[in-house]
This record gives sequence, C-alpha cells and structure tokens, in this order.
Amino acid sequence: MAKGRWVILLFSFFFTASCFANHLQQSAAIFIPSNQTERSCLYTVIIKTSCSSTPYTTDKISLAFGDAYGKEVYAPRIDDPNTRAFERCSTYVFEIRGPCMDVICYLYLLKNGSDGWKPESAKVYGPDLRAITFYFDTFLPDGKWFGITSCAGVSNSAFFSYAFL
Repeated sequence: MAKGRWVILLFSFFFTASCFANHLQQSAAIFIPSNQTERSCLYTVIIKTSCSSTPYTTDKISLAFGDAYGKEVYAPRIDDPNTRAFERCSTYVFEIRGPCMDVICYLYLLKNGSDGWKPESAKVYGPDLRAITFYFDTFLPDGKWFGITSCAGVSNSAFFSYAFL
C-alpha cells in the first residue's frame, strides 16, 4: 500500500513539473542528483539565456549556489550534450537536490568551451525560501567560475569548498 502511494506521489510530482516546464518557452526540465548526505531539499533553478547570446552552445555548463554558512549545491553539468543547449531567448528549468538552506546568497556558473554563452538571469526557488534572482547579462569567461555574491560579512573566497578544473 505504501509503495503504491510513493508511485502516485512520484507520478504527480513529475506530471506537475512537466506541466510547469511546458508553459515556459523553449524550456527543459532536468533533475540533477546531489552528492550531499545531510537532510536535503529540492530546489528549482530557472535559467534564462539572453536574446543577444550565441544561437546555442555546446559548452559544458556547471552551476553552484549556496548560503553564507557553507551549505552549497553543486551541479557539475547542467547542459545536455545531445541537444542544442541554452538556445538564445530560451528558458530552462532544473530540479536540483541539495542541503536545506535558510537564505541563498550566491550563485556561480562555469562555462567550459569555445562557443560562448550569455545567461540573462538565474532564479532559484526552494522550500520555505523567498525566490532569488541573479542577473548576469554578460558572456561568461571560459574555464572560470563567474557569479554574484550578496552574502553579508563573508568573503567570496569562503564560498567554494570544491576544487574545480
């Protein structure tokens, strides 16, 4: 009986997520599992590509966001190498699981490749969180983390505990 409820719950979640994604122009909903071990929460990240970006990119795109207390979510590759990912003027939806946070105060993107990509914005929704939008509207540098930090009283160097290549 309990197994049947989980199947119905999962079906309802994916149906709702797919309906939400279908209402966005040129969107893609991708679930990215996390390597986090503590209590986790599900976050929705909506990334909008600028209309002045390249037509699409084959570059590898990674994402990291977190709070001022060291909790972070890292998604090593959010692009889909089998499609024309992050097309100009498009919106993409990602479901990412990670540690529960009170306030998200930074978001960084990493682009590896030579196509070029210009994100307009990234918006993060989480349980019991006010949605926060990070505005980019610039071409990302190649091979370097680029992002926005609004965490008060903590230096930018304290945020990333990962070693990125």
